[in-house]
Amino acid sequence: MENGLGTENTPACGCGGTQPNGKPLHSPFLRKGGWLLLALPAWFLVYYWLLPATEWLTSSVFGLDLGSRLGSAVAFFLYDAPKVLLLLSLVVLGVTFIQTFVSPERTRDILARRAGAWGNLLASLLGIITPFCSCSAVPLFIGFVRVGVPLGATFSFLVSAPMVNEVALFMLLGLFGWKIAGLYAATGVGIAFLSGWVLGKLRMEKHLEAWVMEIPFTASTVDNHGMALPERLEVAVQGVRDILGKVWPYILAGIAVGAFIHGYVPESLMARFMGRSAWWSVPLAVIVGVPLYSNAAGVMPIVQALLGKGAALGTVLAFMMAVIGLSLPETIILRKVLKPTLIAVFLGVVATGILVVGYLFNLIL
Repeated sequence: MENGLGTENTPACGCGGTQPNGKPLHSPFLRKGGWLLLALPAWFLVYYWLLPATEWLTSSVFGLDLGSRLGSAVAFFLYDAPKVLLLLSLVVLGVTFIQTFVSPERTRDILARRAGAWGNLLASLLGIITPFCSCSAVPLFIGFVRVGVPLGATFSFLVSAPMVNEVALFMLLGLFGWKIAGLYAATGVGIAFLSGWVLGKLRMEKHLEAWVMEIPFTASTVDNHGMALPERLEVAVQGVRDILGKVWPYILAGIAVGAFIHGYVPESLMARFMGRSAWWSVPLAVIVGVPLYSNAAGVMPIVQALLGKGAALGTVLAFMMAVIGLSLPETIILRKVLKPTLIAVFLGVVATGILVVGYLFNLIL
């Protein structure tokens, strides 16, 4: 049946349906994920031209001297804002796609079958490839404990997941190279492993809130194994939209702080407060970093600016680990399932590991 808008098989919005010759409006190549072959070259092209475009905008459009404080700060912001967002979108796309194969339930099942130091090591490594945000801490903690995952392994996972997450590693790789990224990954996994191992040895299960073990455990009925490639890519793209939509203000705020440090903070001042010669620089960096809640993408421009001004690598890594791994919001959320004594021990053990890493890298690098 026809009407004034066309046939009944052709939607009025023009999205979907068929062409007059009977062929679908959307190419099967694009529907099956072929758009990635077009999007990825465009991504690399934009990334390649960021630096010359930034210099042209700063000097020719805004009329600023790149060697001046203001010009240096503006150029830093104009370059890092799109660069960080580009890196973040690519990483989130890839990791969210991988996560369609790895569910939280599968992670719990794997950890529940491992005990002792091997369980802590496996939990620390799984935290890298199955990252979850702070808001997931409570349900994950409950689910882990309810299916029999040892408390120590649970803590290893909860330390590793935010601290050694994929965004931190890939952005460190893109901004500073594989050596710093590798050092950060190794030390982060080491902290997660040792923290969980120590907490497991202390046998602090009695310091869980009583209601945690009383609620019934319900397994998820979601099955991702039957998803087709286009569906997995659709989930990945939606993940990019969701995460960028939530974190972009923090990213821009972090880049603005980094730009100010890059343009206006004297190198002598930074060397005095965050240099390797000041013994108190590492604990100060941890104390300052804990309340400054941010994700890895938001703190990375600050890290970049601090290193550029001469701050010691160990001190900067300690600051970054404190911001990501000892965030105040996650601690508040975990208070729902942990008694104050266990929270204090957890924070103390993790903070000690971060301090050791900071001093170690300041000593050897």
